[in-house]
Amino acid sequence: MDETTVERIRKNPKFEDLVRKKSRLSQMLLMIILVIYYGFILLIAFAPGALGTPIASGRVMTVGIPLAVFVIISAFVLTGIYAFRANTEFDKITRELIEDIRK
Repeated sequence: MDETTVERIRKNPKFEDLVRKKSRLSQMLLMIILVIYYGFILLIAFAPGALGTPIASGRVMTVGIPLAVFVIISAFVLTGIYAFRANTEFDKITRELIEDIRK
């Protein structure tokens, strides 16, 4: 790709919109996963007994097991959200941008 094409892409409002939307989404999802993950780690560090509390009397499962599963599943869900937006909204903007540049 030559320099003029790169400059045309960078100056295109659709490219700026794409970068802004992707950055905003990725930062939001990053903050969510960091809060979930570090919240779990801080809970382990400062209240380990809370995670060892049985869910119901006479049960073997403790509070920590579903919380750990939640941390793992939330990572998959957030990844799915990003992939969905990338494959729908972001790909559409990218196609429009490519069409604009080819003109």
